[in-house]
Amino acid sequence: MARYSNGESVFSRLARLLEAFEDDSPVITVSELSKRTGLSLPTVSRMVSELVERGWLQRDADRRVWIGLRMWELVSRAAPTRDLVRTSVPFMTELSARIGQNVHLSVRQGSEAMFIETLSAPNAVQTVLRGPGSRLPLHACAAGLVLLAYGPPAVQETVLAGPLPALSARTVTEPNALRALLSEIRRTGAAFCPGLIDPANAAIAVPLRSTGREVVAALSAIVPNTDAARAMVPLLRTTGAQISRSLAARNTPAWQPDSEDPQESEGSRHSAGPARSLRANASVFALGRVAMP
Repeated sequence: MARYSNGESVFSRLARLLEAFEDDSPVITVSELSKRTGLSLPTVSRMVSELVERGWLQRDADRRVWIGLRMWELVSRAAPTRDLVRTSVPFMTELSARIGQNVHLSVRQGSEAMFIETLSAPNAVQTVLRGPGSRLPLHACAAGLVLLAYGPPAVQETVLAGPLPALSARTVTEPNALRALLSEIRRTGAAFCPGLIDPANAAIAVPLRSTGREVVAALSAIVPNTDAARAMVPLLRTTGAQISRSLAARNTPAWQPDSEDPQESEGSRHSAGPARSLRANASVFALGRVAMP
């Protein structure tokens, strides 16, 4: 592979460029791309022009750039979560219509829950999620707690070893208390978390299983934090069981996180800067969502 005089490969520079597209700013200028990547403006301009020609990026008259349809096409063909989403969405749609609230599908990636599908309902309660590609720490959200409870023992021990930052006053940050909570989730088959992130909301999550009964994802819903919230748990269990049967019948493979080592994943996010966004955006491309200005 060709390399520049500083030893960096062409692919490395391309990765830095594509990873500069953050979730909260998918449309950015060439100048901003240069700042985010640390690459010179002429270099970025040349790379952007070539990528625009191939449809990987799109650009308007104001030199604003965003992910192109060609990239979505390429990623969507081999998206590792595609079959999982296709199988789950019909059941999620029915559940969302029945409860009138937001319903989510998530998988574990490192020490975080990555939400690969979100279905919204009219007048549903507000959530902190910004759509597919959003992430939350495993220990700090209902879906993450389910994924952690049924995750590999090594992952559990690494997360329990901390740090366990608090997203709210209700976040469980004491290792022994978190260990007990994970045990309770495995016993009941669901996580019921009233006021975990927002005092006005209750989060509910259940595991989704595939071939061999392995937990491959989590189904969750955000509902008003009222006395009626707990009554939603059986509905999610039933929907989760339906999805699990369909996944097993289709022999859907398990989602493979980038790393089985949460510490490695955490470290890479801090050292690689915007590298995290491309991994998150991959799920967006897989679901056919393309950022447009």
